Amino acid sequence: MKKNTYAIEHVVPHAHPMILIDELLEYDDSKALCQLTITENSNFYNSETQSVPNYVAIEYMAQSIAAFANANEKDQGGEVSIGFLVSSRKLKVLVKEFSLASTLLVTVEQLYSEENGLSAFDCIIEQAGQIVVEAKINIFQPNDAKAFLAEQ
Repeated sequence: MKKNTYAIEHVVPHAHPMILIDELLEYDDSKALCQLTITENSNFYNSETQSVPNYVAIEYMAQSIAAFANANEKDQGGEVSIGFLVSSRKLKVLVKEFSLASTLLVTVEQLYSEENGLSAFDCIIEQAGQIVVEAKINIFQPNDAKAFLAEQ
């Protein structure tokens, strides 16, 4: 994998504060590694429990897929575009929360990509060297997202 040079804002099609991952560390044409650290400023942070709830993991994985797809698209001279999380399968969450100061590594690996815009990814989140979340995520990325949304 190659080291990333894109700022996260340039590969995740959200605006702050909804960008939940800190950076795309490295990627290639089939895989990416992203990172984030839980802080008091993290979205969904609960000051009482000093953590972020585990259900936010699905968005960490989805944004990592977006970073992967858009970095590869930019490498080919293309534009950043949006995709839609269609479903997740085999979701296993082994923690109830992500504690303050935890650093999470999110790995996404593309299993396949169809001409119609559907693709599937194997995703894991690691914390302190242990896998704490696993899922297979299905994504739909239309050729023209604006036209697709206008039709809906």
